[in-house]
Amino acid sequence: MVEQKIFEALRWASSFLQERGREAHSAELLLRAILQMSRAQFFAEQRMVLSNEQWIAFQRSVKEHAAGKPVQHIIGYEEFFGRRFLVNEHVLIPRPETEELIVAIVERINEHFGTAVGLKAADIGTGSGAIAVTLKLECPTLEVAASDLSEKALKVAKENAKALQADVEFRYGDLLAPFQGERLDVIISNPPYIPDNEAELLSDVVVEHEPHSALFGGDDGLDFYRRFANELPQMIAKKALIGFEIGAGQGDAVADLMREAFPDGKTEILYDINGKDRVVITQI
Repeated sequence: MVEQKIFEALRWASSFLQERGREAHSAELLLRAILQMSRAQFFAEQRMVLSNEQWIAFQRSVKEHAAGKPVQHIIGYEEFFGRRFLVNEHVLIPRPETEELIVAIVERINEHFGTAVGLKAADIGTGSGAIAVTLKLECPTLEVAASDLSEKALKVAKENAKALQADVEFRYGDLLAPFQGERLDVIISNPPYIPDNEAELLSDVVVEHEPHSALFGGDDGLDFYRRFANELPQMIAKKALIGFEIGAGQGDAVADLMREAFPDGKTEILYDINGKDRVVITQI
């Protein structure tokens, strides 16, 4: 075997992936996972020689990703809010944009409720549990519960809560059904919002490997927001906070739904670092 140093393996993989329409940066993530190195250590050890087993494993993972398998499914996790979450084909891979929803909600919880304790929060359609677990860890005094219609997703979410020592209650059921008869103070959700006819615009890495039930939200992508607007007025406390992640260009439509449902509330659209509408928040 010809000895392969880290920088040489990385150069090969970056070129291999780019030629096949994948991001070169993925090579670093795959190799760091195999070597179990931090980013700083990885770049400090660029001349380290890979073992035969490491080189074979790296080539295999690079070819898997080139064929369309998400990096996160190959290495088994994604970083979200500075924490590592297990992911697989049963859950949506957490996106950096969703971190902005968490930041917005945490800021407004402090503004809206002050020092109140015992507030009940619900993450609807939790998937990997990234939102619910992060919310509990960032706001320890909240009572956090989360729901999902997929038992396989709930299994992943429970594993993440256990690994990160977050006290979250998980419930099986469709949207708000598991919370019927309760009054909730904080509702947070990243529901499916991609219009059905935009599937062909997505990367094959997404369409072929992530659950469609977590991606697509009807003809215009707004089906779940309509259901929320219809059901939430019966389920929130007198003083409440609701936060949604939305798709780019959906801000006005979702905000209008929430203003109609809560005419006395304050609804705002928040934009991400790229200037795209990303979050809708309603304070009641």
